[in-house]
Amino acid sequence: MLEYAFFQHALLAAVVVGLLCGLLGFFVVLRRLAFIGVGISHSAVGGVAIGLLAGWNPALTAAVFAVAVALGMFWVGRDRRLTEDAVIGVFFSGAMALGLVLLSMRHGFQQDLFAYLFGSVLAISAGELAGLCVLALVLGAVVAAVFRELLFISFDEEVARAYGRPVDAMNALLLVVLAVTVVAGIRVVGVLLIEALLVVPAATAALWTLDFRRQVAISMGLGASSGVLGLAGSYFFDITAGGAIVLVAVAVFFASLGLRRAT
Repeated sequence: MLEYAFFQHALLAAVVVGLLCGLLGFFVVLRRLAFIGVGISHSAVGGVAIGLLAGWNPALTAAVFAVAVALGMFWVGRDRRLTEDAVIGVFFSGAMALGLVLLSMRHGFQQDLFAYLFGSVLAISAGELAGLCVLALVLGAVVAAVFRELLFISFDEEVARAYGRPVDAMNALLLVVLAVTVVAGIRVVGVLLIEALLVVPAATAALWTLDFRRQVAISMGLGASSGVLGLAGSYFFDITAGGAIVLVAVAVFFASLGLRRAT
């Protein structure tokens, strides 16, 4: 299977996205942001639709739209009269509905919608792969630069405020990075499954250790290996690549859960 250039591109893309999602997934699980990830990923459909209708790059418009939605959720969520899940529900349902309506206005939208909902990693080009690698390096560097601040805020936000840490700025930055990561991963596993890569590897890592450094390393390793094994499974069993990648990650989670309970 490695003789094919398209499969080599897909394999590297899956590894890069798996590493990036594993890194961000640590904070998603630690801060219980799984539902926010769902909201951001589903809202990206609106950005994709805008790009397709306007003739722009759908990935770029999806990224801009997802970042705008993430910041909107952050801003509206500061109103104490609204619960966080209610704000997320309003934004992601509205954004996805907008995307579906816009896509329905375009001839042949079903094929475009399927590709973005479930991923099309085997169709990724060399140029797209290069852009993905550069983006992953930039996002990884941003997270590494503010890792200690994010960790401090994640454990006790009120104490962080008391120490003068920029809590609101860090929270907004995390949501922006999360939004861009979600859009980057859509090409690999799609809108409906990208959330799984942000949660499952990190949740599995949390089963094995309480040390945050090891959790990050295990989460990133599981994200990358899920991509490799999932793509191999999709090749040998002729099944969808995105679904296979997520199923591998979920299988590892339940196997880890069983082993931890047995020991």
